[in-house]
Amino acid sequence: MKKIYTLLLVLCLLSAQPTTNLFAQGCVAIRGMSACSPGATSADFFKQQNGKFQVNAGYRFFRSFRHFRGDHEESERVENGTEVINVSHALDLGATYQPNMRWSISVNLPIQHNDRSSLYEHYGNGITANPEQKRFHTKSKGIGDLRISTSYWLRDPLKMPKFNISIGGGIKLPTGDRSVEGNFHKLDKEGNDYTVVKPVDQSIQLGDGGVGAFLETQGYLSFSHKVALYFNGFYLSNPRETNKVNRNPQATTIDPNTGYFSVADQFAGRLGVSYALGHSGISVMLGGRAEGVPSDDLIGGSKGFRRPGYVISGEPGISYIKNKFSASASVPVALYRNRTKSYADKLDVTGKTQGDAAFADYLISLSVSRWF
Repeated sequence: MKKIYTLLLVLCLLSAQPTTNLFAQGCVAIRGMSACSPGATSADFFKQQNGKFQVNAGYRFFRSFRHFRGDHEESERVENGTEVINVSHALDLGATYQPNMRWSISVNLPIQHNDRSSLYEHYGNGITANPEQKRFHTKSKGIGDLRISTSYWLRDPLKMPKFNISIGGGIKLPTGDRSVEGNFHKLDKEGNDYTVVKPVDQSIQLGDGGVGAFLETQGYLSFSHKVALYFNGFYLSNPRETNKVNRNPQATTIDPNTGYFSVADQFAGRLGVSYALGHSGISVMLGGRAEGVPSDDLIGGSKGFRRPGYVISGEPGISYIKNKFSASASVPVALYRNRTKSYADKLDVTGKTQGDAAFADYLISLSVSRWF
């Protein structure tokens, strides 16, 4: 039975990594959100740890550069050197209090550093406008949006070691800066460089500017002492329509549909199998995950600028547990990417309008935790 408890704990730790953490991100602003609250899956684990507090840290990295319009990749963007490149580093810091083995309360705060380089946002992609094909950078760094969540296992893990489901939810607070600005390079009629200051792209803004509520679930099904199925799901609802950040303050008019940044919903789900390697404390997993931003919000309006879309990834991972310490790593690899039509795209009666977005090939996600 100890192997089962260890295995199920591994599953929860892997599923508790901040999205992606559910994320194969890029220009589609799938923000790092917890797929499910940290917590253990058995009473034995708590007896072993002899503690109710957990601190955890997670690191994630991605580099997006492949452009998609719908599910068609515009490979010529990379070939011509006009692709948009987003490089993101994020450190998620969290703490969990467990009043009992079935109930947990968690707080998570991301710290981010983003770099975005492009041609089109500055001189332009064309040879005429940008003869030297110069690429410029904009950046953002700081804290993101704070998440407070709680989750509850429907059955006592000690009495249900082979199958259990937890449900949870929480709120997202707009602590991240929604209006980070950067310098954008332009050329005057004489070919001289000058800069304008305006908000950086939505994909590297630190926050979305809205108070949101989310629901989440996770569960496991053990087939043997070593093999188990795991799953989890997550949906964030952002009722606020736009955050009133003007994307182009130099313009004389504001587009009613795309002039402000949208405060978009997002979703994620994971399903996979984990296998424990003897008594080593090491487990390996292989699963799939889907995450994205919908075109239309569940609650509230959907106007404002957004790049909706989703990515489906294959996710190998590994985890190690020793006493009060645990660590895990996973590398979701994108298998299918789709930049769907936005609210503004759908207003085109011809049906031809379809925006694009850049996606990453893979995501690197690492996490460590310690119980006290």
